[in-house]
Amino acid sequence: MPSYFVTKEKKLRRKASVAGYFYPNRERDLKEMIGGMVEPDRERISGICVVSPHAGFVYSGPVAGAVFSSVYLPDKYVILGPSHRGIEACLAIMKKGTWETPLGEVPIDSQLAEQIMHHSEGISEDHSAHLHEHSLEVQLPFIQFFKKNISIVPICIAPQASFEDLEDLGLAVAKGIKDVKDEVMIVASTDMSHYIDQELARKKDFLAINKILKLDALGLFETVQREHISMCGFQPTTAALIASIELGAKKAELIKYQTSGDVTGDYREVVGYAGIVIC
Repeated sequence: MPSYFVTKEKKLRRKASVAGYFYPNRERDLKEMIGGMVEPDRERISGICVVSPHAGFVYSGPVAGAVFSSVYLPDKYVILGPSHRGIEACLAIMKKGTWETPLGEVPIDSQLAEQIMHHSEGISEDHSAHLHEHSLEVQLPFIQFFKKNISIVPICIAPQASFEDLEDLGLAVAKGIKDVKDEVMIVASTDMSHYIDQELARKKDFLAINKILKLDALGLFETVQREHISMCGFQPTTAALIASIELGAKKAELIKYQTSGDVTGDYREVVGYAGIVIC
């Protein structure tokens, strides 16, 4: 079955691509799983952006659950994620249609998407870049668990994106958010180090995490490349940092860090996950 279809009203509807694989495909089971990963009694803070992981929920869900439990959640989101499959566009946006998950259908905020595109010549409308990409999709159930009526602007970023591309994107996102004059949260989707031992993963990951906590976008971009950190979403996170600073961010806080080894007990080859709030 294709990951999208066009309705009789000629509306693009992107179907869930990794439901039943990364997370349960039944609403009841998904709610039960997320309910065991969130922290409903946690004190919430106001945030401009969250950095959240995107692996299978059994591995990264506790980190995503913690970070989305720690902030006040608005009605609108710009979600920035890396392409794991390769895409033609450097910066690919969907500006119309809806996304489906087992928790319901989420509309794309076309007005916000248009405003973001207005401020950048580097962003291309390309729904095909999103069809099978999991990095943005897996953020939605955590938001939907807490908020029923939300809208999104999904942007997928190619591995070849330069710092100049990301600076252009980050500024466009910030200016677009300012234009609509609504509260909008940015979500940067990323996992950290991949398939190295726990001690080395933690060492490398905190080189990157510390740059995020210092709101150092260029430092993050350069450190990941120089230190060969296999942080798959460092480019979305770089763009999100640039946007957040433009929107007035003053600090960042690490909410939770763990690795797949903390779940499996196998610390020989782990993947790292970090949940961070920028505010």
